[in-house]
Amino acid sequence: MSDLDQLTQSLARNLKRWRGERGFTLDALATRSGVSRGMIIQIEQARTNPSVGTTVKLADALGVSIATLLDYERGPQVRIVPEDQAVRMWSTEAGSRTTLLVGTEARGPLELWSWTLMPGDSISSDPHPAGTTELLHITAGELTLVVDGDAHAVPAGASATFEASAPHSYRNDGAGPVEMIMSVSIPPVRSS
Repeated sequence: MSDLDQLTQSLARNLKRWRGERGFTLDALATRSGVSRGMIIQIEQARTNPSVGTTVKLADALGVSIATLLDYERGPQVRIVPEDQAVRMWSTEAGSRTTLLVGTEARGPLELWSWTLMPGDSISSDPHPAGTTELLHITAGELTLVVDGDAHAVPAGASATFEASAPHSYRNDGAGPVEMIMSVSIPPVRSS
């Protein structure tokens, strides 16, 4: 598959996904974006490669970045943010500060959790509904995050985000406790 074919397939999949997560009909997205319903259908069916301008209009209407719309997403996506790549938003001379650890472009209910996972413990989770995203920040120890069978080491100070619609588990393979903060973003329930 060529790069252009891969891009076309990614855009088709992501446009359909984000339109669904936002609860937009084809007509609603067409109205919000100024892109015709027919063009949106062609894009979602991977039958056309839209212009950059059209892609920007769709991304803006969905409230996501162009990069998010064009992301290849080969399976469940996990993003690890090393401690030194977290974004310091502001600080004062007295030492007050805020740091954006990790973010995601999801909407709906959010849950914030504090976890302690003792050495040798492992907790497994069934897949959550499509569109559910988890964000983690490790404050002590090293978590082994397993998503769809792939293990990812997340050391203290690092953060991670992943789509939780795949089977996943949290493991402590170390000698000390793992302490972490977790946020879960759940898609809103849609009325029929």
